[in-house]
Formats: sequence, C-alpha cells, structure tokens
Amino acid sequence: MAEQKKNSFQQEKKFLTAADVSEILGISTSTAYRIIRRLNDDLKKSGKITIAGKISTKYFYENIYM
Repeated sequence: MAEQKKNSFQQEKKFLTAADVSEILGISTSTAYRIIRRLNDDLKKSGKITIAGKISTKYFYENIYM
C-alpha cells in the first residue's frame, strides 16, 4: 500500500509541500518543514535553485529512507 501511495505522489506532483511530507512520513507539519529546509539546503550547496516550503518529489524519495 505504501508503495502504491508513493507511486501516485510521484506521478501526480513534481513538488511536495510540507503537508504532503507530513502525510507521507506520519510526522507533524513543523517537522516536515524542517526536513524540507534541510533537503533544500543540500540542493543549494550543489548550486540548484530551490523553492521555500517545497521539495522535488524525486529528490525527496531519493534522500528519505522509508
């Protein structure tokens, strides 16, 4: 079931919001924002442009161990 949900998110959205991350990981919204901020900081260090409060769906699933 979790794999099906993951695939549906990946197909529907290019970016995840804190609400999406919160739902996927079963965490609070504030913790989701913290995770997004950390992932975006990593992207900025590698020279990528980021959007505050959102994270690339592909990058999220590549870097989160579930």
